[in-house]
Amino acid sequence: MTPAPLVVRATDAQAAAERCARDLARLIGGALGRRGAAHVALSGGRTPIRVYELLGGLVDDWRGVNLWFCDERCVAPDDPRANGRLVGEALEAPGARLHRIEAERGADAAARAYERELADVVLDAALLGIGEDGHTASLFPRHRALDAAGRVAAVHDAPKPPPERVTLTRATLDGARERLLLATGAEKARALAATLAEPTADVPASLLRRDGLIVIADEQALAGHPAGRAAV
Repeated sequence: MTPAPLVVRATDAQAAAERCARDLARLIGGALGRRGAAHVALSGGRTPIRVYELLGGLVDDWRGVNLWFCDERCVAPDDPRANGRLVGEALEAPGARLHRIEAERGADAAARAYERELADVVLDAALLGIGEDGHTASLFPRHRALDAAGRVAAVHDAPKPPPERVTLTRATLDGARERLLLATGAEKARALAATLAEPTADVPASLLRRDGLIVIADEQALAGHPAGRAAV
C-alpha cells in the first residue's frame, strides 16, 4: 500500500502560508541546532511568496542557512519570471547564503554547474508547489526528466513557457530530510486530489516520496477531500 503523506488542512491561503512558514522556520532551527548549518531548497511561483514574506521574521539568525532552488527558468536573473529574483525580493534573510541557479548560461551548463555546487549536500527541507497539471519543480507529466539520473537535470522542452529550465531531480527532492508541498486555491484542487491518490507519471507530484512529506493546503485546494487534520 502506498504510504500517505501528512495532510494539514488550512482554512485559507493566509493560514496555509503561516503554517508553512512556521514549519520551515522549525526545520531550519532544528538543522542549525543539530549540525550548525541548514540547507533548504525553495520554489518559485505565486503561491509561496507570502510564505517567504513571513519566514524572514521567524528565523532569528540566518547565518549558516544555505538557500537552494528546486528549479529555475532559463531567463535573465532580473527577469520577473526568475525564481531567484522572486525569492530575493520576498525573503529577508540577512546572512544566508543564496545558491542561485545560473540558468541564463543555458540549461545544460547551468545544470552541470549546480550539480557540482550541490555535490554531497543533503537538503534539510524542500518547499515544493504544484501546478494545475500536477507538475512540481520543473518535473512535468510524462516528461523524460522524471527519470533523469544525478541530482540536477536540464529541461529543454517544458510544456509551459519558458521551455528551457533547470530542475532538481526526483532523487534529490526525495532525499531531503523533510519535504513540504504547498497548495492553495480551487484551481489546484484536481491536481492535489490526484497527487494524494495512487502515484502516476501523469501527475509528477504524486511520485514524491510520501514518508516525511507534509502537504499544506487550504480548504479550496482540498475541495472536500477527506484527508487532513483539523483546520489551522
